[in-house]
Amino acid sequence: MSKFDAIIVGSGINSLVCAAVMARRGKKVCVLEREAVLGGCIRTEELTAPGFLHDTLSTAHPLFVTSPGYAELKDALHANGLDYGNNDTPTGVLLPDGRSLILRRDRAANVAAMNALAGGDGDAYQEGMAFVEQNAELIFALLGNELWSSSVGKMMLGRVWKNGAHETLSFFGPAVQTCRAWLETRFQSDLVKALLAPWVLHTGLGPESAMSALMAKVIAFTLEGVGLPLVKGGNARTVDAFRAVVESAGGSFHVGCDVAEILVSKGKASGVRTGDGREFEAKQVICNVTPTQLYQRLLAPEHVPEALREQAAQYRYGKGNMQIHLALSGPPQWSDPALRDVIYLHLTPGLDGVSRAVNEAERGLLPAEPTVCVAQPCAVDPSRAPDGKWVMWIQLPECPREIKGDAAGSIATPADGRWNDEVRERHADRAIDLIARHAPDLRERIIGRSVQSPADLERMNINLVGGDPYSGECAVDQYMFWRPLRGVKDHATPVKNLYHIGASTHPGPGLGGASGFHVANALAKR
Repeated sequence: MSKFDAIIVGSGINSLVCAAVMARRGKKVCVLEREAVLGGCIRTEELTAPGFLHDTLSTAHPLFVTSPGYAELKDALHANGLDYGNNDTPTGVLLPDGRSLILRRDRAANVAAMNALAGGDGDAYQEGMAFVEQNAELIFALLGNELWSSSVGKMMLGRVWKNGAHETLSFFGPAVQTCRAWLETRFQSDLVKALLAPWVLHTGLGPESAMSALMAKVIAFTLEGVGLPLVKGGNARTVDAFRAVVESAGGSFHVGCDVAEILVSKGKASGVRTGDGREFEAKQVICNVTPTQLYQRLLAPEHVPEALREQAAQYRYGKGNMQIHLALSGPPQWSDPALRDVIYLHLTPGLDGVSRAVNEAERGLLPAEPTVCVAQPCAVDPSRAPDGKWVMWIQLPECPREIKGDAAGSIATPADGRWNDEVRERHADRAIDLIARHAPDLRERIIGRSVQSPADLERMNINLVGGDPYSGECAVDQYMFWRPLRGVKDHATPVKNLYHIGASTHPGPGLGGASGFHVANALAKR
């Protein structure tokens, strides 16, 4: 038996932030990770060829550098090796006909470029950004703070007192609007719509999802403000920096440590038991897991109210993701040379193409023309590849968890509906073909290739159920006040001294670390 102030189950970004904040405030913390490597969805590996560093899963840090955890920890993290590469062209879009548009970290330039495409489009974009600026206090309080806290309640009451109930409630109309509704009523250019629409996929939503317009606006606002910072040397350097910070403050990490049970004594969490029989005792237990794991695997039934067990059983997971990693002999020769410096480039037919691919994936089909997100880390971090060479990080955010067919009719459906090597590689070929339309020399430049299907992602990380990188569908009934489940508030659980953090909890997925910070802040006051 080992005594700690807190045991943290899982080692993803929320766990790392939680551990670092608590350790630096004098708490004895221990992080237990079931896999052989720390980091959850933060990994950097030589997946393809020697000298080529690939971020196996997640990569960019716009959420983290704007988070309260980073504000508190940044000096310590950078002192321990964390360093960012960034530029002024965070994202762009490339249409099948070769037209492209780049979003820059320059509001005036973005407005001018959009107005040049269609009169009034830049002005509509400016209005969207102004909506975020004018409602920033409310938006970021709801998206980043503990929703059931007194501070959020006071903020809401203050807004009602100042603006009146009607004016306050009027915010929520456009806030729950779909991205399609915003784009189709305010913009004319198909290129502008195509630039903005794919970004809602990175929040686990689709263009027809409630709140997707707000997410698109907030993302554009964030990209303008901080760009897409990538960790120099690979995202795993983030884990290295956090580990150094935590260990220097007396904390510890254990890998290959699969927690099988949360120990409960007299109605309070008292520690955990691992699959190999080891027990760790602690005053608090903090779990970075899905609701399915927490309430159906780790807690004995007698500690979970029946209603909560039913809600956990009904918890829904979203679309799967596919990751494709390429080692290239040199950067791709895009039709527009400026695209070489774009960090995240989306290839899509446009708004309708994104919607179609989302719908196909949700119906269990391999999309005929998936949205392809191409990240180019070497544009800001040449150390990712040998001199003159290039790394390409490719994400397909619209994949079925269970395969019922192929929308294009060219890939055979596996009899058991499961992803296999043949389907994985054939669907990856489809994405490579789409990219090669705009970079004809791509295939001849490929030195090595590695593909991870949704099934592979789940094998790497138990929280990525069916390859869902967001640990649960982000539909409005599973978001904000109702995330993870409507039967709990914020990060509390029905067991005292047991807390729930991670992508399945508010404020949701992404490399932000906010849930870990808020729990740490509550348990380790300054």
